[in-house]
Amino acid sequence: MNRLVYKGFVARVEFDAEDGLFVGHLAGINDVVGFHADTVTDLVRAFHEGVDDYIATCEAVGKAPEKPYSGRLMLRVAPDTHAAAALAARAAGKSLNQWGEEALRRQAEQELAVG
Repeated sequence: MNRLVYKGFVARVEFDAEDGLFVGHLAGINDVVGFHADTVTDLVRAFHEGVDDYIATCEAVGKAPEKPYSGRLMLRVAPDTHAAAALAARAAGKSLNQWGEEALRRQAEQELAVG
């Protein structure tokens, strides 16, 4: 997966071979914000403009620009994974919730840093 990050916003980017364009969409927001270009340089510029326009539009209408998340996350995992995670958390002196939050945060930061 290809990503762009700007001002804390993340976009997923794909190449549309039929039209010969790079196409991106902002992730993690309520609204649909897309952008496209035929070169990488223009794509980055379009992404930055899209984020800046989105922020300005949200401010103009008085709404928060980011989708709110509740902080509650329900996951289904294999029983072996659940057991291993619970043991790892216990060994670290943490609740499974604390351990899981730290593991998710580390992985998310790593994934977003690479993109």
